Amino acid sequence: MENTTTKAGKVSKLLSQITESATLAMARMSRELAQQGHQVISLSLGEPDFNTPDFIKDAAKAAIDNNITHYPPVNGFLDVRQAISKKFERDNGLHYSAEQIVISTGAKQALANAILALIEEGDEVLMPSPFWVSYSEIVKIAGGTPVEILAKVENDFKVTPHQLEEAINERTKLIIYSSPCNPTGSVYSREELEVFANIIQKHEGLYVISDEIYEHINFSGKTASIGAIGNMIERTITVNGVSKAFAMTGWRIGYIGAPKWIADACTKMQGQITSGANTIGQMATKAAAEADPKEVQFMIDVFKKRRDLVYGLLKEIPNIKCNLPEGAFYFFPDVSAYFGKKDGDIVIKDATDLSMYMLRKELVAVVTGEAFGDSNCIRISYAASEETLIEALRRIKAALAALN
Repeated sequence: MENTTTKAGKVSKLLSQITESATLAMARMSRELAQQGHQVISLSLGEPDFNTPDFIKDAAKAAIDNNITHYPPVNGFLDVRQAISKKFERDNGLHYSAEQIVISTGAKQALANAILALIEEGDEVLMPSPFWVSYSEIVKIAGGTPVEILAKVENDFKVTPHQLEEAINERTKLIIYSSPCNPTGSVYSREELEVFANIIQKHEGLYVISDEIYEHINFSGKTASIGAIGNMIERTITVNGVSKAFAMTGWRIGYIGAPKWIADACTKMQGQITSGANTIGQMATKAAAEADPKEVQFMIDVFKKRRDLVYGLLKEIPNIKCNLPEGAFYFFPDVSAYFGKKDGDIVIKDATDLSMYMLRKELVAVVTGEAFGDSNCIRISYAASEETLIEALRRIKAALAALN
């Protein structure tokens, strides 16, 4: 009998080319183990363990009471965009008018809008590595080619001007980076960004996405924005949001400031996918944007204390190399010294194997660095209580000690 084939159940070629988010995948596996009764400690997700401040929740409640529950403009309410414009000016020295701002369903959609609006088949996108897991996958969705520029722990996970200049060619359309960085916590200084800006401005048609979602979680001082340097504002899409500093991950609000033609393109893109971001979240975001950043300084102080705690505990584990992060709430230790080691029949080949081994051996979840562009490392989130972190690092140390 002749064989027949069917297209039923077959996903698109595009979907088959992208991977599941490694952070979400590890979080899913942790939940599954927890549902089975295991005492899992998950250090895999980048989510503050604080609650949204009351003054922001009050603004959301008022929005409900005032029936701000109808369709908003696709790019966001004007008064919210005006508040974000003033925030950019106050905190970042960035001069974006309200017409240059687009509010989206999280910073991830803001990133996707910008990448899809700019990138087409054949374009190359430079990504200083390590980078956030979704950058490369969104670039692939847009038809572009991600090009990694690898920075090592010995250089605080920062790329050098020489590396950047060497990576740019006639196909390079965009550079994407985050500072403070997810996953390394590294922070580029204004002086470092000035050198990058000089390089970028030599190349016509080259743009930058500056992901500043962790701007307030910065232990070294004020975060520098590359868009505030020289005429870089004409080349820069600044991505931000309220998820991290204001503990508003579930509100799903992010935004960009960009040249107006790019903002208009992002609005057009968003109009065909989600339309406007939720109205209650927008009014909560307005309260956050108008607030003095000192309102959330208590969170930053706690994160810094936890950073110092985890740094000390990591230093006690043999053969781990790590930098001292200046921002965000992650460590990205190099664990390659454990590759090739065994525990019974289990052989650790790479960071993915090691992450799965620690989950199964000691029920602690971290994320493989392979997803972030560095297969020698793992990402550890310290957005958890000190008690939890102490126990998690004890488990990690025990798991690694069992390898020989």
